[in-house]
Amino acid sequence: MMGGQRKLAAGDTAPEFGGQSRWIDLDGPVHYLDFGGPADGPMIVCVHGLSGSAVNWSAIAPLLAVRSRILAPDLAGHGLTRSTGRGTDVAANRALLHRFIAAVTTSPVILMGNSMGGMISLLEASAAPPVVAGLILIDPALPFVPARPDPFVAALFVVGAVPGLGRAMLGHVHRLPPERAVARVLSLCCADASRVPPEVIAHHVEIARQRAGFSGTGRDISTAMRSVIATAGVATGQAYRRGIRSLTCPVLLLHGERDRLVPASAARAAARANPSWSLVVLPGVGHVPQLEAPQECAAAITEWLGSAGRSAAESATPDPRRRSSEQSVRRRPAHRWRLPRRGGSH
Repeated sequence: MMGGQRKLAAGDTAPEFGGQSRWIDLDGPVHYLDFGGPADGPMIVCVHGLSGSAVNWSAIAPLLAVRSRILAPDLAGHGLTRSTGRGTDVAANRALLHRFIAAVTTSPVILMGNSMGGMISLLEASAAPPVVAGLILIDPALPFVPARPDPFVAALFVVGAVPGLGRAMLGHVHRLPPERAVARVLSLCCADASRVPPEVIAHHVEIARQRAGFSGTGRDISTAMRSVIATAGVATGQAYRRGIRSLTCPVLLLHGERDRLVPASAARAAARANPSWSLVVLPGVGHVPQLEAPQECAAAITEWLGSAGRSAAESATPDPRRRSSEQSVRRRPAHRWRLPRRGGSH
C-alpha cells in the first residue's frame, strides 16, 4: 500500500509495520500505527523521538498490547506525516499530539514518550493535566544537567544548533541509502544495535526509503532539534523545569545506562527532584531501550501499571458508557487524500 495511489480514508487500515497503518486529518494527513489491544484496557499513546517515527515502537508495542490499547502517531515532519505548513518544533508537535488524543478518545491516556517524545509528553501533561493519566518516559530529553558529554554527541548538537549547518548535516543523512541511514542512527542510539530485531530494522528502512522521496526533511528535523535544545537549555529551559515540577500524575522513568545522548545522570537527577516518580535504569542499554531491550522494557512497564501506575491505568481505561460514542465518531465519513508519492513535493 505504501507509495501506492489508492485513496485512503482515515478509517482504512493495512497490516504494516507491526500494526495497522492509519491516517487521520488534523489540518492535513497525520499517519499513525494502531497496534491493537483490548478495548477495555488502558490506552497508551506512544510518542517517538527526534528523526523517529511510529515504527520506533514496533518491537515493544505487541508485548504491551496484550493488556493495553496501543496507538503511535508520526509527528509532523517525521515518519510519513509531512509538515505541509504545520510547525515541526516541540511546541507545534505538542499541540498536534493534543489534537490527536482528542480525536481518538474521550478518556485520559497514558503517554509513553522516548527522547524528544518524552519531552513533548511531559509538556502535554503539564499543559493539559486532565488529558494525561500517567507518563512512561523512556530516555526522555530532560533539562540539561552538568555532565561530561560524549564528544561526538556534543559536536553533533553544536552543529545541529546552527540552522544552516544543522539542516545540511541532517539532509546529508537522509540522502544516504535507507539501509545506511538507519544503521547510522541505530549505531548512535543503541549500545548494541544487533539486539534490534531484523524485522523491526526492516520497518525502519521502509520508512527511510519513503521519506527519501520527501522534500524538506533536513529542514523539518533541524527545526525540531533546535527547539529541543532550546527547551532543555540551562538558560532557556526554565519553563520546562517549572512544568515538570507541576506534574501530579504517576510517572515511570526508564533509562538506558549507556545512553550517549541523554546521560543516565540526568534521569537520576530528575528522579531525585521528583521522589514520587518510579525510576528503572537498564544496564548495558542505550538511548532507545524500547528497540534494544523490548522485553525488559515491557516487563518494567507492566509491573508499574499494576503497582505505582495502577491509578493511571484505571484512569486511562475507557468508560464503557463512553465507548459507544467514541465508536460512532470513528464511523463518521472522513476526509480522503492520496498517500504521499515518492518524489512528491513537501
